[in-house]
Amino acid sequence: MPINVKTLSEITGKDVFTDKGVYCGSVEDVKINFRKFRVKSLIISVAKGSYLSEIVGRKKGIVIPYPMVLSIGDIVIVKHIVPAAIKGTDIEEETAE
Repeated sequence: MPINVKTLSEITGKDVFTDKGVYCGSVEDVKINFRKFRVKSLIISVAKGSYLSEIVGRKKGIVIPYPMVLSIGDIVIVKHIVPAAIKGTDIEEETAE
């Protein structure tokens, strides 16, 4: 998906919602693969009390791979995130035992 912004700094600070309309937080940074000149992932700062904060616990943010991003405009829309999809959560650690 091509990005329709003039600079990558326009992405930072945008609100992030899932495709089910659930608020997650805001874009803190963008990770880029300079060899391929492509966006690799978005770093999302998790908002307190949001759906995503319940999943990640005390962590301040999460890295969302760019293939999970559905749209970037006034807001960023990502595929709905489920607890099992996040690495390093207590849920995954409990199932590994």
